[in-house]
Amino acid sequence: MRQSQALPILGIIWLIGVGFDRVWVMRDASVPAWDQSHHLTGTLNYLHALQSSQFWSESWWHSFWILSHKYPPLTYILTGLLQGVIGTGREEALWVNALFTGVLLFAVYRLGRILFNPQIGLWSAGLCLLIPGLYFWRLQFLLDTPVTALTVLSFYCLTAWRLQQQQDKQWLWIVAFGVCLGLGLMTKQIILFFLFFPLLWSLGDYLGRRRWERVLQLLVGGIVSLPIWGFWYRTNWIYLFSTFETSNVGTAALEGDPALDSLAAWTYYLQTLPIYLSWELLLIPVVGLILNRLGLFPKQKQSSRWGRSVFWLGLYVVGSYLVCSAAANKDFRFIMPYLPIVAILLAYGLWQWRGKWQWVRWLTVGLATVVMVAKVFSVPFLTPMVQRLSPGFALYPEVGVDYPHPEVIASVVKRHPYLQSTLAVIPSVAGVNHNNINYYGALADFQVYGREIGTREEQLDQDRRNFHWFVTKTGDNGLAAESQVTFAESLAADATFQVQQQWTFPDETTLSLYQRRESPVRVHPLETTIEEMRLQGVDVPNASPAGVPVPVRYTWQGRGDELESGLMLLTWRSETGEFWIQDHAVGLGQLHIARELQGQSLQVEERTAMFPPTEIAPGEYTLEAVYYNPQTGEKTPLSLSPVTITIDPNAAASSAPPVDYVTQLRTLALELPKGIEGLEAIFAQIGRLNIYDPTQDYLDQAEASLEVRLQDDPRADWAYALTLAEAVQEDAQGAIAALTLATQLDPKNPYAYAYLAFVHLHQWQPNAAKQALQPALVLNPNNELFQGLNGVADVMQGRVFRGWRQVSQALEYLE
Repeated sequence: MRQSQALPILGIIWLIGVGFDRVWVMRDASVPAWDQSHHLTGTLNYLHALQSSQFWSESWWHSFWILSHKYPPLTYILTGLLQGVIGTGREEALWVNALFTGVLLFAVYRLGRILFNPQIGLWSAGLCLLIPGLYFWRLQFLLDTPVTALTVLSFYCLTAWRLQQQQDKQWLWIVAFGVCLGLGLMTKQIILFFLFFPLLWSLGDYLGRRRWERVLQLLVGGIVSLPIWGFWYRTNWIYLFSTFETSNVGTAALEGDPALDSLAAWTYYLQTLPIYLSWELLLIPVVGLILNRLGLFPKQKQSSRWGRSVFWLGLYVVGSYLVCSAAANKDFRFIMPYLPIVAILLAYGLWQWRGKWQWVRWLTVGLATVVMVAKVFSVPFLTPMVQRLSPGFALYPEVGVDYPHPEVIASVVKRHPYLQSTLAVIPSVAGVNHNNINYYGALADFQVYGREIGTREEQLDQDRRNFHWFVTKTGDNGLAAESQVTFAESLAADATFQVQQQWTFPDETTLSLYQRRESPVRVHPLETTIEEMRLQGVDVPNASPAGVPVPVRYTWQGRGDELESGLMLLTWRSETGEFWIQDHAVGLGQLHIARELQGQSLQVEERTAMFPPTEIAPGEYTLEAVYYNPQTGEKTPLSLSPVTITIDPNAAASSAPPVDYVTQLRTLALELPKGIEGLEAIFAQIGRLNIYDPTQDYLDQAEASLEVRLQDDPRADWAYALTLAEAVQEDAQGAIAALTLATQLDPKNPYAYAYLAFVHLHQWQPNAAKQALQPALVLNPNNELFQGLNGVADVMQGRVFRGWRQVSQALEYLE
């Protein structure tokens, strides 16, 4: 069969698969579950970033790569671009699976063709549409279909390179392999699980035969891939360790997966194979191979390389099975990229049914088609037979159901049209969880975010004070902890919250939206035009002791664009010159004003708290206010009537809402000069703040205000606060600049130098790290942590043995 004949058939196979998938997608009225919603939100994040692209800006690229820490973002980028053309939504995003299915079918066909013949290639591609373990996940937006397609495409290029005899074409194929490998690594790291043994075998084979040019070509293929995946991995490499721990070891323990030292761990995927392959696709090809081996089929001429082809495919299948079985976390999705290669081996087995037995091939395909239809569309009279052929779960579309997620988001936006809101979502079931609420909020121009509440008592107490919206559900709350469900039940009796709206969920339970009765930020449109920014009013207690939160209300008036983009530099100063600050954005960073309303005059009322330092002297303090525009650098002092507060140690403390997050950040940063003992508590609290402020706008506010403050009044505590803001934003260059300033303002503190060295190491700058660390070693030469950092720098510079001794001693100290 010529290529010109096979490709149209392959195209028809793909179109049939796409048509089948789209019928299911259009009938399904469900909402995406946990992982699906997370990935869909990732596509919207990258679409939003690409719509405001600055390709020549290094800082833009940095912010672009850190949009996704856990997963390489190729699928998000491609799907974002696709949605930019055809619109946003789950149905639109799933078109990317159709594209990757086409890539997969082409790669499988080409593998079958070059290893066997065109007919086996086409049968292999057809079987890929009929394997449950492939079409189940093809109907959902996950990363598994893209990574499967790119893994098989990479394996095809590697195979074609090995089979190619012409030198110039060998170089073309290895370059193609490098490109595909790079794209695969930018989709999901597990591509290496499947290519490890084929690559290792190829390297060993050519080294053993002293085929040096082939070894060089393999090295070049790896180098070609580097520019594709290198930037994201270089930016996010430090997260890969924690990702491995949480997604592999931690998840395995949570889900009760078998321990690696048990037989069950190594037979898990073998035992579940009939579920994801189905018996008719597994047994009939195997029987065909056995009968052919026994000589019961008519003889046919086979190429001498077919045996080597089976070995090569078997190396991929067995090798990937062993590697995936060695991972603690077990899920059949993780081993999906080996199923298309199994499909080629099965097609080879089906091909043995020849002569008068060819009808068995079509019977197998017919049975598999019936199984697929009955597995994804409810056909009651077929269910008993299908369950025997393909045991396990089905994936029926939800028809005629009405999930209230868009209405929940619309209710919040209607209540606060000028604000960004965060919903604390307590239920954790497939139908409603913090991920899919967050996704529907992202569809609404990122005006609403969904977040998960804590589980410990101290976290829940903090959540009650900092979240202003809660979503609860009666009945089954799924994975929600008992403490979270108890918290949800307590909201009905909490006088600070009220039910904003309720909906009947498809399972006949009730979904409730709670809102705080007194919102910390309120926005009202003004009928009169405001020409310049005003501080219309301040409400503060007459007196308060130091070292406790002090309630304060600010009322601002101005144009929408100035209110949203501006920063208020607020200083409470005494006649003796002592002061504290409460810099923050108008509306505490929660303003979300539509573009068409940017020129409208608005009034913003804030209800927050400030924190006079414990060591501040008693006396009367007067407010000074300056409007700062970070975009232009312009500072405008605001005229206001005198507003004062008396710091009196004998005064009674007033009940106060949470302190603004910029002040909390500066307070946390006071622990940095004391060493690493307090870092865990600092970052635990930062983690909570990042949940309450899902865009982490408070970090931008802190960075902008502290940079201005440090220009006018260099202070070590502000330098450390700026360091913390830059570090949490993962701005290494900003952190280096802030820490360099901290070492100048606090030269006797060895930890400032150690922090600076650590950031240089994070940036793969060992020479700069050693230079920065020297003052710390002089100030405290016996500190194990400093010695460990010095050892890491030595290792990165090639002095492995000397460096490792220092690192091992530091690790023992940290344990």
